Amino acid sequence: MRLVTTPRVAFLRGLAEEVLARCGRGRMTVAIDGPLLSGKSALGDDLAAVLAERDHAVFRARLEDFHRSRAAQAEYGADTPERYYGYGFDESALRRSLVEPFRFGGSAAFVTKVRDPARDAWVEPKWVTGPEDAILIVDGRFVLRERLADLWDLRIAVAGEPTDPADLIAYAHADPRRTADRVVDVADPAHPRLVG
Repeated sequence: MRLVTTPRVAFLRGLAEEVLARCGRGRMTVAIDGPLLSGKSALGDDLAAVLAERDHAVFRARLEDFHRSRAAQAEYGADTPERYYGYGFDESALRRSLVEPFRFGGSAAFVTKVRDPARDAWVEPKWVTGPEDAILIVDGRFVLRERLADLWDLRIAVAGEPTDPADLIAYAHADPRRTADRVVDVADPAHPRLVG
């Protein structure tokens, strides 16, 4: 289904061209990082929609759906921004349940969500698979951190200054805007633009 052309859609079509140019054939992973409430999830959703209008298989996931349980986080000490940045997410599950089987391709099944952070509860896994040529878009705070760098073929950061304490810690360690392949300013959501 063809999307209505707006300045946002036109911009995302250009970004999608870059994704597809890098992708060629096979499986590709795209990560979108940014501060809390920066618009990264909406950017990921809309980029997926633009890729889908070209009949390309696209899967979406959010790092939020790979939280550690509160009990598991508590094993790392008091509830602080440092603990959340360091241990808030189950990166092993992200690798094991999503990215690695997705990259394997073929009939390997993967899940795009393992936990409901609002309820602090595991979700029943919905195992999915896809065609040989497919793109996985994952958004989330800290998704471009160094220890996850090997997971992504294309790295996108949303412009904007961090204000949340955990984001301030993350940006002090490694500013995703400096490690991203592309930096997108979505301060005006209707008119996003590349700034790096």
